[in-house]
Amino acid sequence: PEARSRVVLSQAMPPLDGTHLQVTTVEVTYPPGGSSAPHSHPCPVIGYVLKGAVRMQVKDGPLSIYKAGDTFYEAPNGIHMVSANASATEPATFLAYFLCDHSAPLSLKVPANKTEGDRQP
Repeated sequence: PEARSRVVLSQAMPPLDGTHLQVTTVEVTYPPGGSSAPHSHPCPVIGYVLKGAVRMQVKDGPLSIYKAGDTFYEAPNGIHMVSANASATEPATFLAYFLCDHSAPLSLKVPANKTEGDRQP
């Protein structure tokens, strides 16, 4: 039988310095009920869920649930408010592909005051 192929994501990228491009792939596994603290990524990220389901929300965006076989895109420097396993009983695993044009940590913790909203006192 012939191989099958399908486009799982097509996303325009922000302007990047093509002379310094580097891709890094990270496998992330959340245990049942596991999650990450709010954070941001300085580079665009493309995710692909391998197993289980994950809940994701970038600030001001919709809360989404991605299941095995789904992909997602995160623009650089967005505040990742929710990144969690959608299940309390099964683990979830996804691949995160970081496309960077500069040297920087792949993830940065977000101070609590940045996650509380943009209200001015």
